[in-house]
Amino acid sequence: MRLALLSDIHANRQAFAACLEAARARGAERLICLGDIVGYGADPEWAVDTMMDLVSKGAIALRGNHDNAIGIPSDSMNDDAQAAIDWTRTRLSAEQKAFLAGLPLLREEDNRLYVHSEASDPAKWRYIRDTADAARSMMATGLQITFCGHIHRPGLYSMSAAAKMTSFVPTTGIAVQLLTGRRWLAVLGSVGQPRDGDPAASFAMFDTASREITYLRVPYDAETAAARIRANGLPLWLADRLLIGR
Repeated sequence: MRLALLSDIHANRQAFAACLEAARARGAERLICLGDIVGYGADPEWAVDTMMDLVSKGAIALRGNHDNAIGIPSDSMNDDAQAAIDWTRTRLSAEQKAFLAGLPLLREEDNRLYVHSEASDPAKWRYIRDTADAARSMMATGLQITFCGHIHRPGLYSMSAAAKMTSFVPTTGIAVQLLTGRRWLAVLGSVGQPRDGDPAASFAMFDTASREITYLRVPYDAETAAARIRANGLPLWLADRLLIGR
């Protein structure tokens, strides 16, 4: 099965729509969203409605820290992120809020684990910044492949049978086979707010038969997404960063 893996949509309608179109063009048979459907961006209603519809058709969606903050106040967000969450609460219906609150923190499927942040304690929302973070997450599950997001930068980590760690930044468009002799942690980039210096939306395709993952970038109308943020009175930096990928 060909899976489309998306994370950190952050209410960016233009980026989300572009990634969905690209995934369909590549023959995606199922969509996996690793969380943060809302936050930062100016179209939370559309993003949540779209995800609700996808889930009703068989997609998997997880709860990210911004989704979580809609119902449970967070004390770890910066001022801009908190302002966006406070605004988003006023835009979502009771049904949409209930959908976000009911999303699981992690999900297992075959030999794969899906989680927003990392597997050792998903509700602490830790970032995978280096091999030590990756090893902690990988040791917390007996499954061979973990997919996560949260940090908004693509990365691939692997662990040998002797617990030796390797890591690299995947090249866009080049398939990497996740070999059976190692354990893997694939960190997705962000659909709606990339932070690796490339403003193009980021997602990945994974073939469960060949075990190949391909990281992809999709140009989208970031100017319109940024204009929507400004027009709704959200912090200007949330708009500016879309144009520089930071």
